[in-house]
Amino acid sequence: MREVGKPGREEGRPGRDDGRHVREEKPRGRAAGGCGDGEAGSGSPEVVDAGVVVDGESGGAWDDGLIARRVTAESEQAAVVEARGHNAPPAAPLAYDGPLRSRLDALRELIGLSRTRLDSRTLAEAGQVLDEAAARRRLSGQHTVVAIAGATGSGKSQLFNALAGVTISESGVRRPTTAAPIACSWSDGSASLIERLGIPPRLRRRPLQSAESEAQLRGLVLVDLPDHDSAAVQHREHVDRILALVDAVIWVVDPEKYADAMLHERYLRPMAGHAEVMFIVLNQIDRLPGEAAEQVLDDLRRLLDEDGIALGEYGEPGATVLALSALTGDGVGELRESLGQFVAERGAPARRIAADVDAAAWRLRPVYATGRRTGLSEDARDDFAARLADAVGATAAGEAAERAWLRNANRACGTPWLRLWRWYQDRREPVTGRLPLRTQADEEATARQQVEQAVRTLADRASAGLPAPWAQAVREAAVRGSQGLPEALDELTARAGLPPGKPPRPGWWPAAVLAQASMTLLQIVGGAWLVGQIVGVMAPNLGVPVLLMVLGIIGGPLVEWSCRMAARGPARRYGVEAERRLREAAAGCGRARVLDPVAAELLRYREVREQYGRVVGVG
Repeated sequence: MREVGKPGREEGRPGRDDGRHVREEKPRGRAAGGCGDGEAGSGSPEVVDAGVVVDGESGGAWDDGLIARRVTAESEQAAVVEARGHNAPPAAPLAYDGPLRSRLDALRELIGLSRTRLDSRTLAEAGQVLDEAAARRRLSGQHTVVAIAGATGSGKSQLFNALAGVTISESGVRRPTTAAPIACSWSDGSASLIERLGIPPRLRRRPLQSAESEAQLRGLVLVDLPDHDSAAVQHREHVDRILALVDAVIWVVDPEKYADAMLHERYLRPMAGHAEVMFIVLNQIDRLPGEAAEQVLDDLRRLLDEDGIALGEYGEPGATVLALSALTGDGVGELRESLGQFVAERGAPARRIAADVDAAAWRLRPVYATGRRTGLSEDARDDFAARLADAVGATAAGEAAERAWLRNANRACGTPWLRLWRWYQDRREPVTGRLPLRTQADEEATARQQVEQAVRTLADRASAGLPAPWAQAVREAAVRGSQGLPEALDELTARAGLPPGKPPRPGWWPAAVLAQASMTLLQIVGGAWLVGQIVGVMAPNLGVPVLLMVLGIIGGPLVEWSCRMAARGPARRYGVEAERRLREAAAGCGRARVLDPVAAELLRYREVREQYGRVVGVG
């Protein structure tokens, strides 16, 4: 790959000779901080030949040769920056607007509601966003931290120096050149922000001071990062750590590596939601002949569009895409102007936090949102109650109650001879009409299987459409409730079944009994009359006794049939009432043990779904 020209060549950079000369100034008795604002370190400012102020550490200039090089007599002219006083008032903290505060509060509530249902790794990123939002809010709201990131040889350090107006970060052919992040602040009060990035005072600088630069970029904190594709693991770790903390980032690409897969797949594509706080700069356009720069820039825009990065080219929110040459200065002024407007808006920190919330919410979407309708319908509830009723034999119990009522009616209103026969049958068979105890092993096993099947069916319906963690929670609640449910249903069946003794009798039964007794009496009187005539006690007269006997023989079954017809309605109602009581008892037991816990889980999911909607900005 063709390397960019090293700063420090004998000829000066085109467009950079602004007539400013090296000035040595005596210390004014104020401490020079790491950023030049007096917030770290003490003692007189130490003037080095690079034209910047560094902390008053032993060794003075950049002796390690890794962060910034010494500027020799052939280097371009630079001015010494006046050290700031250490008594500068602290900058006002950052303030979030109402919608962002509401989203952060919703995210905090969402995490609290989800801790018992989701593992800590799933919620780790969202918790990190909240921590970083709280930490950034306590720091300066008058400064915007912008990182310059790029691949090896992209010229990001050269661009860093061009924006600062003085050689601060070393650039050259040796790779990697930038070994540690270095910060440059255009105004006081940024020390706490830089400390948050973990940049030590010896790596903090102030740019070349001029009224125009001071006014245009006031509030900017520029951070030069190591190469994101560096062979040194520590360098890549610096990049990843600081990119997660800065307010904005300038991605510097060159004509040879602008389509690098690592850049797009590892950084640009995952950060597509942060387009409003991104600058994409195509550097080294001086190496491209003719219209090649525009062609490469168009292809870069195409790749960014494929990455999902919105481009703010026509006034809409999105990333700013520019082409420039840090070596010749072509386009640097446009970038400086865009940066100035960007910093002056003071909105980058909040937009960065909002984008982080969006990214965290998007990654949490699979555990909170689905495209299906969720919940437990009334049909599912009714079906569960019906299955439990079948398990306890509610229908059979109602039919048995109806038969018991009819049997009782037949006993009361039937002919004596039929009642005598039934009494004989009852002596040989067990009494019917009461709920038999389920003591047989096969019946108990069948009932238990029916209950378990009812619970599984309900759990499947309740968890349908839920994200996996919440579906699992619903199923677990149903399983916990089903433990001991068959035994509880048996106890309820015994209590809610038919009352002991005979079924109640309607008011017309005494009249029916009296009529049946009359028919029986007619048969007895007619029979006795005939017997008296046979033995000669009474005068012969067959008509009357025979008529009495015929009336009694025909009337008895007729009264019994009439009572049976009249008893069908009350018997049916009695059976329905017995079935209803048993069904309600079974449904109440199932509701208390299974439905209510399942409904509680669904309600919890509904709450977190509402909070998730607030996090993503809908609902």
